[in-house]
Amino acid sequence: MRLDKFLKVSRLIKRRTLAKEVAVQGRIMINGKVAKASSTVKAGDELAIRFGQKIVTARVEELRENVKKEEALKMFTILKEERLEKVEPEFIDDEE
Repeated sequence: MRLDKFLKVSRLIKRRTLAKEVAVQGRIMINGKVAKASSTVKAGDELAIRFGQKIVTARVEELRENVKKEEALKMFTILKEERLEKVEPEFIDDEE
């Protein structure tokens, strides 16, 4: 199954177009490698998705074409959630 479709069906990301945009920005990794929206996902793969200042790592448990909202949670297991430290842009003083 395509990565963008899995993210939508499993409800990790609400819309497929948004899943595609996140992948294009290089914010999704499958088993430690940067993934494209068209990358193939299979059961057992580990996904790391960066949502702003948070990285969510999940393991794919099963693939299904259509699921109800309650059953979508069975498609993956959250392994960990890491919070990134907020990086402040450095102050640049052009005036001397």
